[in-house]
Amino acid sequence: MGNRVTIQDIADELGISRNTVSKAINNTGILADATRDKVLKKAMEMGYKQFSYITAVKSGNAVFSVPTPGEKTEIAVFLTNFVGGSHFSLVMLDKFQKELISLGYSLTMHRVLAEEQENLKLPASFSLERTAGILCIEMFHYEYDRLLCGLDLPVLFVDTPVTCLKKPLKADILCMDNQTGIYSFIERMARRGKTKIGFIGEYMHCRSFFERYMAYRNAMHLMGLSCPDEYRIIWNKGGIFQPSSEDYQEYLTESFQKLSHLPEVFLCANDFVALDALQVLKKLGYSVPDDVWLCGFDDAPESKIVTPSLTTIHIHSQIMGFSAVNLLMSRISEPSLNYRTVYTETDLIYRESTGD
Repeated sequence: MGNRVTIQDIADELGISRNTVSKAINNTGILADATRDKVLKKAMEMGYKQFSYITAVKSGNAVFSVPTPGEKTEIAVFLTNFVGGSHFSLVMLDKFQKELISLGYSLTMHRVLAEEQENLKLPASFSLERTAGILCIEMFHYEYDRLLCGLDLPVLFVDTPVTCLKKPLKADILCMDNQTGIYSFIERMARRGKTKIGFIGEYMHCRSFFERYMAYRNAMHLMGLSCPDEYRIIWNKGGIFQPSSEDYQEYLTESFQKLSHLPEVFLCANDFVALDALQVLKKLGYSVPDDVWLCGFDDAPESKIVTPSLTTIHIHSQIMGFSAVNLLMSRISEPSLNYRTVYTETDLIYRESTGD
């Protein structure tokens, strides 16, 4: 076996299919818990790429320093809303917590209220004295994020506000790859003869939405396709920062009704935007995929069971969990490291909403 362990190597060791190993490692599909645990254990033992640092820790050659008695052991997770079962970060947090515990740390959760963000106040449940580092999940208030970066603690952001015209945040950043799948999607649509492609999603909502929108714009430009303003539905109802699904569907209804005609394809900023668009299109008498094709992003559970099932871009949440541990622990071990932005891979999945 070569130095680089592959999924096939793990499959050969266990005498199972490569597809089963891929499902276990990438947390996709349906597997028995015992099978998933067996695959993950073997992947760690063999030093598969995203588990390599865990193998080092368990062999006694830790790449991170574990806390000694008297040192801070709490990792604080900051969020504005507690994540539900459909959110990609639920699996990420589960893996993040398990690996933290194995390294001697504990996890505390802190929901930051809107008024606390506006007044730049830390949650009452947060203890600076006990905290070794902070993980921020979808914290999109720029000034509040700067406050956290000024606490003299290691901070890791999973997604950020749009900062391209502002000073960068002094922290590490973890994102999913927001470009590759979109480039591939636009290119394939063009090969299928679909050249009128629009975008739906409030592009300034967060870094990921912005990057997905820019990937759409860049891909259209590279393919020699135009992006008419009417096909870019990139705001929301009355500038609401966090519109309800009802508010957003009202905005989409007004936007669709203003169109002289629909594009052939809509690329959406995430699956929930796509699901709202699907509902509105149905109410207006349009059929997906007969009248227009839809693509989402995230591969949320709903994308598989909705009718039609949704073409989307899959996020590897488990890989993001391990990457988050790697980034935060290395920052705790070596605070002087340059700030890093890491992107984890994504995969394009075609389903019924694009005629597949």
